[in-house]
Amino acid sequence: MSDAVGTLGTSPAPTQAEATSPRVHTRDGAVLHAHPGESVLETLERHGHSVEFQCRSGYCGACRTPLLAGKVHYPSVPLAFVSQGECLPCCCKPVGAIRLDIQPLDSQKE
Repeated sequence: MSDAVGTLGTSPAPTQAEATSPRVHTRDGAVLHAHPGESVLETLERHGHSVEFQCRSGYCGACRTPLLAGKVHYPSVPLAFVSQGECLPCCCKPVGAIRLDIQPLDSQKE
């Protein structure tokens, strides 16, 4: 599974809950806080991002997304191939902070 590691830029000091909660950083600088037990795809959708997916279980690989920094956890091993530096948002959960290479919200609306 993916274990891309990197550093994230500085941001305002997080609250205690934010400091320990998983979060997804997008390439446009947005910080999306994940709810407990939520997949990365569910976090993205809750914040208005549109990500291509077909299965929500790691079977097809349609949601394969570049993972620029951080680590994700797969509660169940996905059947779709995942290279280092990638993740399947439909079935993974962020471990702390991750950074994804996804389109900014503004460009998704066009």
